[in-house]
Amino acid sequence: MLETLTIADAVELAIVERNGFVESRHAGAAVVLSPDGEVIAQHGNAEALILPRSSLKPLQAIASVTAGASLEGEQLALGTASHSGTDRHVEVVREMLAAGGLNEDDLGCPAAWPSDSTARRDMIRDHADQARVRMNCSGKHALMLRACVATGWPTEGYLDTAHPLQVHIRDVVERLAGEKIAHTSIDGCGAPVHAITLLGLARAIHRIGSASERSPFALHRVAGALVRAVRENPWTIAGPGEPDTIAIETLGVFAKHGAEGVMVMVAPDNTTVAIKTLDGSSRASAIVAATLLARAGALGEADVAALASALPLDVLGGGQPVGMIRPGSGI
Repeated sequence: MLETLTIADAVELAIVERNGFVESRHAGAAVVLSPDGEVIAQHGNAEALILPRSSLKPLQAIASVTAGASLEGEQLALGTASHSGTDRHVEVVREMLAAGGLNEDDLGCPAAWPSDSTARRDMIRDHADQARVRMNCSGKHALMLRACVATGWPTEGYLDTAHPLQVHIRDVVERLAGEKIAHTSIDGCGAPVHAITLLGLARAIHRIGSASERSPFALHRVAGALVRAVRENPWTIAGPGEPDTIAIETLGVFAKHGAEGVMVMVAPDNTTVAIKTLDGSSRASAIVAATLLARAGALGEADVAALASALPLDVLGGGQPVGMIRPGSGI
């Protein structure tokens, strides 16, 4: 059976401190690439396989657009999002579907409650049920469906690994990562998710983050447009109070977390970091990523401090801050 990095492969990425007592530690691996794409720092085993989970969405979105889906701006950004299901998110996803002659019933993701507390409370008050469009991956699924409509592929069965869209996505993932997919699993939303190395994910995200919309290559033009769309519409990628949105708004980075402790972040100068937390927690990922970018000279210490103050990193005791989640000794 294939597996991700082991405890022996990991280093301490972050600690949780309460009143001067280190209560918990988050171990994992991280890799930093220079603006030119060279490895400049590696912590733990970056060549271990991982399932990128939602950090794979930028690659899936680019594949969907190169397959034929023509979207831009908020709609393109929603195609790579793990959104919190606010009414604003849902409105854009519905627009994406309607423009392709589709509706919510065509979505292959499961029905869910929004993670946004206000939206969830409003739905409960209105006696509304869980909905597919509220699921955090509905934008990705809408973009996949739009690709099928544009290309003439069947929308039914679009999540099957043998479907032409998924075959195309697999090819794009391998091209961007520069390595063969080692294994394919099914993500929580029902779409295929492909195992690549942490280093392969970093290389793919670096290629996306440094791509130019003026490139002679369509793949790079689409990647450049995607990154711009997300940076111009940070609310789309996650939502109010969510780490990815906060990081983009505060630092101007491109950021995308994935379940089970995966995180990628690209600085404005294209320095790139990819992280996998071994215990699957994401609560320290954004500040660890920003810290690594700062140590590489891509961000300033004041930038990291600003992000730390905006993120929910306080450890509370009796409702008051008594400690902090902060980077660990392994980085």
